[in-house]
Amino acid sequence: MIAVTPRRFIVFGLGLIPFLWLVWCTLTNQLGADPAKTIVWETGRWALRILLVTLAVSPLRRYAGWGWLMPHRRMIGLFALFYGVLHLLAYIFFILGGNLSQLGEELVRRPYITVGAPALLILIALGVTSTRGMMKRLGKNWQRLHNLVYLALILAWIHLLWQVRSSYFEAALYGTIGAALLLVRVVEWMKKRAKIARQNSANARG
Repeated sequence: MIAVTPRRFIVFGLGLIPFLWLVWCTLTNQLGADPAKTIVWETGRWALRILLVTLAVSPLRRYAGWGWLMPHRRMIGLFALFYGVLHLLAYIFFILGGNLSQLGEELVRRPYITVGAPALLILIALGVTSTRGMMKRLGKNWQRLHNLVYLALILAWIHLLWQVRSSYFEAALYGTIGAALLLVRVVEWMKKRAKIARQNSANARG
């Protein structure tokens, strides 16, 4: 059973702010000359931003002592999925007019969609299997599956990069943060492998 704490409400509220902001801007006509494209663009950006936050939780716990954030990682990850799904739905209904057959054509014609689609599918798979029950059912395969989040991050970043029209600064910023988070994982993996190798060597000598 998930404990409901004030911090949990705060994290949940923070996750909803971008959505509520988009709703407010829609109701008050503050989305610019092309509201449909603005909604599609903003939901996609927030999906990537929150995915980066999700991947930052473990390093923040390890290096900054933010252990309090760890219990909320699943919810933060689900918000990344939430905005990713909104991004897709906004594109289907606001850009394609609900024409699902045209979506297949867009997947072939536009490479950035071809790259973004598997990223969202990975997030959906991770969201569906994020419960404790699924962890028990999948066993060791659960961690293997959830390691695909790093692939989802790379694909989502490429998806963004191919759509940048005016400035590459934002894409470069997200890419730098993502690369740093991946590098931390690689360093930790190498340290773990080295520790195992030392233990095996010591056992062999003993």
